[in-house]
Amino acid sequence: MATLAHALSLLSFLAPLVIFFIKRESKFVSFHALQAVLWHVAYLLLVFVLTAAFLAVFIFTIVTQVAAKGAPPLGLFIFFPVFWLVLVVGGILNLILAVVYAIKAGQGEWADYPIFGGLARKILKMGPTA
Repeated sequence: MATLAHALSLLSFLAPLVIFFIKRESKFVSFHALQAVLWHVAYLLLVFVLTAAFLAVFIFTIVTQVAAKGAPPLGLFIFFPVFWLVLVVGGILNLILAVVYAIKAGQGEWADYPIFGGLARKILKMGPTA
């Protein structure tokens, strides 16, 4: 189930969340599922913040373009590639984390995600080693 939590996290954070609540009696499964959920919530928040910032820059650029009459939209030329780069890197990181930690969970390792592993241990009231 821990492997499944990581593998299904490629689709959404809902599958690891369901596994987390169903398998609460297993510390191992709960730990791995909670890490996947925490990572996806953080990634989702980052995407929402970036999208809001992109829309703000887009609207600001439209407003200033009306006043500038033909000047190139520098805000979009700078922010648009950064926006897509973060989304692409986040998607690749999501894939790598899901595959690597699914394999580790399948081998029975108590592998910690960077940052989120320690947070999951605190939430589950587990020590640094299991």
